[in-house]
Amino acid sequence: MQLVLDKYGISLGLEDGMFKVQHKEGSRKIPVGKIKSIFLQRSASITTDAIFEAIENEIDITLINKFGMPIGKVWSHKYGSISTIRKNQVHFAGSSQGAQWVIQQLIKKLENQTALIIALGKPDDIHENLRNITMKKIEKYIDKLNDLKPAAISEVEKTLRGWEGTCSRAYFHCVNAHLPEQYQYAQRSQHPALDMFNAMLNYTYGILYSKIEAALVTAGIDPYTGIMHRDEYNKPVLVYDAIEGFRVWADFVIIDLCMQQVIFQEFFDREGQVFLLNTSGKKIVIQSFNDYMEEIITIKGMARSRNEHINLFAKGLASSLKKLKP
Repeated sequence: MQLVLDKYGISLGLEDGMFKVQHKEGSRKIPVGKIKSIFLQRSASITTDAIFEAIENEIDITLINKFGMPIGKVWSHKYGSISTIRKNQVHFAGSSQGAQWVIQQLIKKLENQTALIIALGKPDDIHENLRNITMKKIEKYIDKLNDLKPAAISEVEKTLRGWEGTCSRAYFHCVNAHLPEQYQYAQRSQHPALDMFNAMLNYTYGILYSKIEAALVTAGIDPYTGIMHRDEYNKPVLVYDAIEGFRVWADFVIIDLCMQQVIFQEFFDREGQVFLLNTSGKKIVIQSFNDYMEEIITIKGMARSRNEHINLFAKGLASSLKKLKP
């Protein structure tokens, strides 16, 4: 499970070999073995005993802002053969292999988007027509991506960003048309979010970013050495490249919550036009996403939880980097 500490004055300590969460409403103890990751917002505190216990048990600690985006981490020193992989990462980032890897992540993202659009299905001609138009547009760009054979990402970076943006706008327009009216949005808004849907989606993307970064670091990969997202100072840019094929998992959970109509205005705080999930809203979103990520699915003949498939993805990339001949 993920332990999220986002209430004002909440603290995490260690007592009798268990994590102890304390706040004004009371306290509870949680076995260390049940925790996979810890998220702390600015208002929370943690003792050094709890930090050491987390490190010894390879539980990553993530500091998040009010939007749920990771801004810092505490890692175990045990992770990966980083120095060996880093040498090859630099070469990989500027090579044709690196460019093809990025293209494959984008193809996977677009294929997942078309699959989700099919799953949206409403039995009426208007929505069916929109779905068909959207899928044809995205499939056209999948074909374009498959035809690309660049020697380096720099040759096609602007083109890829343009194609990705076009597909993203079409995809979210189609998604929006299928949502119940109270969750529909004027446009995709990131930070800050200007509506309920985008606030939930952005927060869930933040959790997903953290999962992918943890998987990369555990596998011995430097998340700060990116390929297409290589020039953003002091950011884990490889995570932005690697997340593309997994974004649809966050999309599905939030779309499903909207379709069930279990999220309401009272689950958000408002700062002018900005929507922020409050504690009650975060509880629903986090639990829904965690449950979904623990479901067993089969990818490439392997039945694993979605969380474990992310770890396998990172290990596979690490293995490829180790074998790379600069």
